[in-house]
Amino acid sequence: PRYAAYLIPSSPNFPHSSSAGLSWPLPEGMTDEDLELLLFPAPRPASQSPQRPVPDWSYIDKELRRRNVTRRLLWEEYRAVNPDGFGYTWFCTTYEAWKGRVRPSMRQIHLGGEKVFVDFAGDTIDIVDPLTGEVQPMKLFVAAMGASNYTYAEACPSESLADWIRAHVNLFTFLSGTPTFVVCDNLKAAVSNPDRYDPGLNRTYAEMASHYGTAILAARPRRPKDKAKVEVAVQIAQRWILARLRNQRFFSRAELNAAIKTLVDELNARQMRGFGSSR
Repeated sequence: PRYAAYLIPSSPNFPHSSSAGLSWPLPEGMTDEDLELLLFPAPRPASQSPQRPVPDWSYIDKELRRRNVTRRLLWEEYRAVNPDGFGYTWFCTTYEAWKGRVRPSMRQIHLGGEKVFVDFAGDTIDIVDPLTGEVQPMKLFVAAMGASNYTYAEACPSESLADWIRAHVNLFTFLSGTPTFVVCDNLKAAVSNPDRYDPGLNRTYAEMASHYGTAILAARPRRPKDKAKVEVAVQIAQRWILARLRNQRFFSRAELNAAIKTLVDELNARQMRGFGSSR
């Protein structure tokens, strides 16, 4: 019903139904997605024939969620079954268009000072005991403000509750205040009972938030877009900080964090392309 207006032949602003091979009433079993794909097909080079087999995008989308499955692999499997099928560029472009229609994403609007996003980076950096030569990998705690992308990072011995709380205290000191909300992942130090609608916060973590006058918002399990800000900040921190320190040796956490602080200050003072200002 929401596409009925597009099937009126006298409407000059809408595509004509005959060009899409449609008539009224519509064929039984046709879904809104099928109808939209016919009325608004993805751009196709003139050399491509409409008779070529179109992939099952629902199957493609489901397979891409499996570990190590890539678009290139699925396209090669599609071409193996359909030698006269579409090329790889068309495959990717049309899949993106399909995904945008059936699985839209909400764009988050961030207000200044409202949220800070926190997480640990996946990569580590080592410190060396100067007496024994023992190497200890350090975790990188990363935080980013929602509106400005203002970034903080520090090295921690682990992802334990004590290190998690200490990193937050240092973060608030760095910010000279606390935001309204702290958005975190579902690691054990933060969330005792992961749940999509009513997650249970670690008691110590909740008490820390209450002490500093802020509130904890736990991201939904397996929903990285809920904390996309810190996902990007982690990637930047790994490239801007860890990559630059990869050939240096550190003999204490204080020495390592001093080097990290210098790089964080440089990162925050660096002018961002497209914004014309720094973080």
